[in-house]
Amino acid sequence: MAKQTSIITLSGNIGKLNFFKNRDGYQAREKGGVSKSRIMTDPRYARTRENIAEFTINAAAVKLLKDTIRPALIKISDPRLHQRLVRRMLEILRTDPVNNRGERQVAEGDWLLMQGLEMNVRANMATVLKPEITYSNTASDWQASIPAFQPADFVSIPEGATHFRIFAVGASVDFSTLERNFLMEASAELPIGDVTSVINLTVPKATLVNPHKVFLLGIEFLQLVNGQQYALSNGTHNAASIITAEKA
Repeated sequence: MAKQTSIITLSGNIGKLNFFKNRDGYQAREKGGVSKSRIMTDPRYARTRENIAEFTINAAAVKLLKDTIRPALIKISDPRLHQRLVRRMLEILRTDPVNNRGERQVAEGDWLLMQGLEMNVRANMATVLKPEITYSNTASDWQASIPAFQPADFVSIPEGATHFRIFAVGASVDFSTLERNFLMEASAELPIGDVTSVINLTVPKATLVNPHKVFLLGIEFLQLVNGQQYALSNGTHNAASIITAEKA
């Protein structure tokens, strides 16, 4: 695939070339290729069919997890999060030690590989929220404890923000039954100019009954206008990260 560089950009088909626009700009590619029926029947394309099958399996897994944690990501995730989830889950699927190629499952792979995934590459969690955070992961719950701190010293504060809140999320999914659960606990809306009190966030696991679990910590910035809190509209500075992933 090639990028169009002319001052005149094209869209549509000309001869054997297809011109189109995507988020990376104006592109051009050659039409044609191997027919779908040949790919699906010719023994020489067995590896291709296996890849297609696993991409389909992976896409369903990505959708389930993304739909589960969506309430926490509406104001945080960047436009490329879906692609990063696809890549990360393909890594997990390919560690499946049980099934043959073309049948490998995310559910059987190394789920710990989900740890550390940032929800917004424009705002890395560790650079936005800088106080020392203590995490606890027990059989009954997941906790994050943050000592009192001065936001001006320990938070990357975007222009226009007057308040922020920190939240913890627990989610569990079952890739076989498509069942899912979601819990979120958030701090109060904390003024940018005031020293915080100690923040303790706890997500109980009692209702997170599905085998594949993730725990996230995030921060969202707000602006107080006439007594009403509004989320900063662009979401560039909001951040969240998967801190822990575990498999029952």
